[in-house]
Amino acid sequence: MPAKPKRPCRHPGCGALVSNKEGLCPLHLAQMRQQVSARRGKTAERGYTGAWRKARAAYLRAHPLCECDECKALGRVLPSTVVDHIKPHRGDMSLFWDRTNWQAMSKPCHDRKTARFDGGFGRPRREL
Repeated sequence: MPAKPKRPCRHPGCGALVSNKEGLCPLHLAQMRQQVSARRGKTAERGYTGAWRKARAAYLRAHPLCECDECKALGRVLPSTVVDHIKPHRGDMSLFWDRTNWQAMSKPCHDRKTARFDGGFGRPRREL
C-alpha cells in the first residue's frame, strides 16, 4: 500500500512538508507543546507528585479492573491503568485526595470520558 502524501505544516506561513498526525513540522510541534504545558502547569504543580504516584499504584493494585459505567453496563472486563477523578478536581487538593472521588479505569475508557466531559478535542467542559 502506498504511503500517504505529505502535507504542508498547518502553521501559517510554514511550507515544510509533514506526514505526522498533528500536521505540524517538528519546530511548530515543539512550540505548540510548550504553549500547552505553560497553560496547564507542570504535573507536580497540579498535584501529581511522588505521593500521588504511590497512592495511585496502591489504588490500582486494589482495583485491577476498569470501573467505568460503560464497562459495568456492558459487562466488559478491561485492566485498569489510570486512576480517574470522578469529579474533576481543578486544583482543589481536598477533592484531589478524596479517595471516594477516584475510580480505576482503562486508558481507552479514561480518554473517552476526558474527551466527552473535560473539554477534549475542543469541546466545552460539561458537568457530570
